[in-house]
Amino acid sequence: MSHFDYIIVGAGSAGCVLANRLSANPDIRVCLLEAGGSNRSPLLHVPAGWAATFGNSKFDWGFQTEPEPELNNRQVLWPRGKALGGSSAINGMIYVRGVPLDFAAWEQAGAKGWSWEEVLPYYKKAEKQQIHVDDMHGTDGPLHVQDVRDKRPMDDVFIHAMNQAGIPSNPDFNGVDQAGCGYYQFTQSNGRRWSTASAYLNPVRSRTNLTIVTHAHAQRVLFEGKRACGVEISRRGKSETIHGAHIILSGGAIASPQLLEVSGVGDGERLRDL
Repeated sequence: MSHFDYIIVGAGSAGCVLANRLSANPDIRVCLLEAGGSNRSPLLHVPAGWAATFGNSKFDWGFQTEPEPELNNRQVLWPRGKALGGSSAINGMIYVRGVPLDFAAWEQAGAKGWSWEEVLPYYKKAEKQQIHVDDMHGTDGPLHVQDVRDKRPMDDVFIHAMNQAGIPSNPDFNGVDQAGCGYYQFTQSNGRRWSTASAYLNPVRSRTNLTIVTHAHAQRVLFEGKRACGVEISRRGKSETIHGAHIILSGGAIASPQLLEVSGVGDGERLRDL
């Protein structure tokens, strides 16, 4: 393949956004790599389909924890999406922002620029709220967000019980106050899942400076000295090398560290065991 300005490893919740933003500059050549396939399966679009994706090797990496002594040595399933959209293509679609106090704590710990006041505009920029229209929500973004469409009688009974226990109702967990009980929101549009692939990737697939490669399992990052210069991938049983000026790993909390380690980046003692 040709040489790219940016190679993004992983077309998940972050990778699809990065591909959209970086390729907005027509002078920048972007390659987006995804180990899974496309997101055409109905299971990745019909909200109820998520239950059939967990443990399905076509859509889920199928990670499990080590045996947990406090859980009678059971291994716990840790689903991670394997398709365009990543875990946003198989998750429960629940949309609840982080708590403002957490962002404040991050800033106090040294993460400058991550205060709630500085992050909120980007939440609003991403959102296309279908119901709530006020200063706390965005309505022009690519990510569709909507309230629960079908409310069940038992849900209202539960909320009423919480009220009796002194916990107030909250009609909007993404509003000014996140405390209380009530219905959360979903990343859906007209009854369909709205993953980051739907929100950020599908609208820009026609960009000539964006190359999307599926079934591309990254094997290691290549280096020239201490500078990353490419990615070795396995695709349909064949090994390929893709070169780029900048390599971005967005394979998630499990895959990105693992890819760094097999590429020789990490704790020396740990690397000697590989």
